[in-house]
Amino acid sequence: MTLSRFHELVLEEFGEQFSQVVLRDTRLLKFEDKTPFELINAGLHPRDIWFAICDQLAVPKERWHGKTKTIRHAE
Repeated sequence: MTLSRFHELVLEEFGEQFSQVVLRDTRLLKFEDKTPFELINAGLHPRDIWFAICDQLAVPKERWHGKTKTIRHAE
């Protein structure tokens, strides 16, 4: 997973405002209470951080790879 895809998933799941709170303030138990920003800066793979966020914040497993997009007739 690229860092840009990681940010897309966080934004899609949590919205513009809350995604910044999640990245800055969430202490991930799986990674010794470090925040996602700290882990990214330490060079941890974004996929591992994303899955830890999903697990800790109870994101349904069917959305761990992004929300399902519904195709509309006009698209």
